[in-house]
Amino acid sequence: MNHTVEEIRLKNGARGLLIDVPGATVMSMQFQFRAGNRYAKSKDIEQVAHIMEHMAFGANARFKSEHEFASEFSKNGAQSNAYTSDLSMVYEAECADFEWDRILDLQKLSICQPKFNEVELQAEKGNVRSELTNYLNDHYHILWPRIQQLLGEDVLTHRQSLQTIGEVTLADIREHHRRTHTTRNMRFVIAGKLEGRKAEIKRQIEDFSLPEGERFAIPRDVLAKAGPSVIRRKDATNLTFTWSMTIARELSDEELDAMHNLSHILTGTMYSRIFGAARQKGLAYNVTSHVGSGYYDSSWDIIGQVNHETAGELFDIITREIKCVLDGKISEQEIETAKSYALGRYQMGAQTVSQISSFYTGRYFADDFIKNYDAVPDMIKNVSLDRMIDTARGFINEDTWVLAAVSSGEKQELVELNDKVATLFEPR
Repeated sequence: MNHTVEEIRLKNGARGLLIDVPGATVMSMQFQFRAGNRYAKSKDIEQVAHIMEHMAFGANARFKSEHEFASEFSKNGAQSNAYTSDLSMVYEAECADFEWDRILDLQKLSICQPKFNEVELQAEKGNVRSELTNYLNDHYHILWPRIQQLLGEDVLTHRQSLQTIGEVTLADIREHHRRTHTTRNMRFVIAGKLEGRKAEIKRQIEDFSLPEGERFAIPRDVLAKAGPSVIRRKDATNLTFTWSMTIARELSDEELDAMHNLSHILTGTMYSRIFGAARQKGLAYNVTSHVGSGYYDSSWDIIGQVNHETAGELFDIITREIKCVLDGKISEQEIETAKSYALGRYQMGAQTVSQISSFYTGRYFADDFIKNYDAVPDMIKNVSLDRMIDTARGFINEDTWVLAAVSSGEKQELVELNDKVATLFEPR
């Protein structure tokens, strides 16, 4: 879908993107604050942000309860959601084009004028407790916070977070909202048919009744290499693992594109070097790789599940293929195939207003950077073998990594798998 992007900076300090999608029948709105778990005033009440997010669509200045507000919000099919991460709290809405102004007004109401009360606090404490407990049944979910801790990030595991729920008071909820929900700490992305509407959108957002405040800084952790770690679960029937490597800087767009292509070559298809080889030998049902760039650090992760009896063979393949990458043994045909796949996914990724919005939100909410949608095809075409190899070698040379798993087996099993990938970090 064709679209144009404009960044606006309002008098109250808020900043955001207005994405005009001519002819769109849907409006998408997202408002982000740096107000996630890392911004709780104390680790003892770390889940204050999460609980407050659950209360976001509850009682407010115009509606007495969540039930009343939800009934009004969704009467024409509009959808609302909110989520909390380590850093962000994001409010989302999607609605039919004809009621965009009504929904924007209701979003403003829930963000600016909540009426936090004890009844809804106790209910949402229970819901958050249930949500985190559910995560304990998902091995990937319980694995990632542990990896963050092992590498040195100042976060809590889900079990630790559960212990903080009972400590959160109504005063804590109000304090967190008052401190974090300020106009300078707010970013937004609104996408849809915006012709003739931008002035009214700006007026409404400038009318947000929030203090001006400040844009919070992103916390910085000092990361370090860690030894292999096992989370013991008696009910684990196989090995759920993540091998996470980090580098102490933000990757450039060119490096990210190169690593995304490399991830595709390694695990993206049934004929990929790691996943495809593992499937061909019947070693593992699924193995993926992921590259992410943060504000201070970037990560490269190999993730999967494998039966105990085939884990050694799988890690032999992983080690072998990463070594091939480091040695520059990637063919031009593999690179061109990965580029072709990326171009296809790019063209398929802008079929809806929501998809277009999502292209911009992640990076813009993180560091105010506006990605250039039209430049993507050329960026993909410009991916080079040298950039791919140099970036992969950068992660290895950094030597900041950890292998962790959820398993019912002994730690020695993971130690032996760790020894295999550790050979990649030996002086070359």
